[in-house]
Amino acid sequence: MNKIAFIFPGQGAQSTGMGLDLFENFASAKNVFSKADMVLKKNVSKMCFEGPDEVLKLTTNTQSCLLAVSIAALEAFKEVSGGKIKADYALGHSLGEYSAMYASGVMDLDNILLAIQKRADLMQEACESSKAGAMSAILGLSEEKIKECIKQASSKGLVSIANYNEPNQIVITGEKDAVDYANDLIKEAGAKRVVPLAVSGGFHSELMRSAGEKFKDFLTTLKINNANIPVVTNVDSELTLNAEDFIKKMPEQIYSSVYWMQSIKKLLELGVDTFVEFGNGKVLSGLNRKICPPDVKTYNVSDAASLRLTLEALSA
Repeated sequence: MNKIAFIFPGQGAQSTGMGLDLFENFASAKNVFSKADMVLKKNVSKMCFEGPDEVLKLTTNTQSCLLAVSIAALEAFKEVSGGKIKADYALGHSLGEYSAMYASGVMDLDNILLAIQKRADLMQEACESSKAGAMSAILGLSEEKIKECIKQASSKGLVSIANYNEPNQIVITGEKDAVDYANDLIKEAGAKRVVPLAVSGGFHSELMRSAGEKFKDFLTTLKINNANIPVVTNVDSELTLNAEDFIKKMPEQIYSSVYWMQSIKKLLELGVDTFVEFGNGKVLSGLNRKICPPDVKTYNVSDAASLRLTLEALSA
């Protein structure tokens, strides 16, 4: 094995029942859910295990629930491996970046839970107070052509790129009328698919700037440390270690593009040949298959079975 990175999924990876197997099988995971319930004064574990979907998919719930599941998966992995398998780098997709910061020691569990809940609440508030926002996934069209269409569609309002997910998938975001117009232009330009996303607002766009500004003030109430291992941050795909840099980048991340593909490529250049995705589903594993060469492995830890398979593969 050369180098290993721990990766963590973001909003959209949630599903009712997530984390229950971890809770039932690992004391360390159970502790994470208990702490989440206590610190946030709401039943995070019940929402994860029982839903219902319409409650779980609310931004103000989704983010804390996904964070809890990812950290529970990480802690279960550490429990079973005895902490012997360590990451050289950590990164997460959008809200997943907070799990990455936890994994690298930037914040402890209490502080990371408070941070993600405040982030979610402010984003939900921004959705309700700003113009109607929308997002769409674009498959099979070049970045250059998408940008040309966005430039033209900006005559209808705010529209920009939210996520650079993989070579053939870019997500756009912004005001609904502008995103709808961009969707039409992008279809005409030859995109294979344009998929409107079921989201409550235009995340990772200027519509979220008010949330970012308010979050900046909230961060002064938290204890934020230097990282033990580098976190590749979404806003610039750069290795980040200093507490001051995290404090600067966290508010910006709310309204800036997520440079996921560029972040993974950065780690490939640094010699990473193994990724482990912690959390519900296999969204990032799927993206990695499109970004990484075939000899690079991505494993997933979402329950007891996948944890043991991952440990067996890494031990071998």
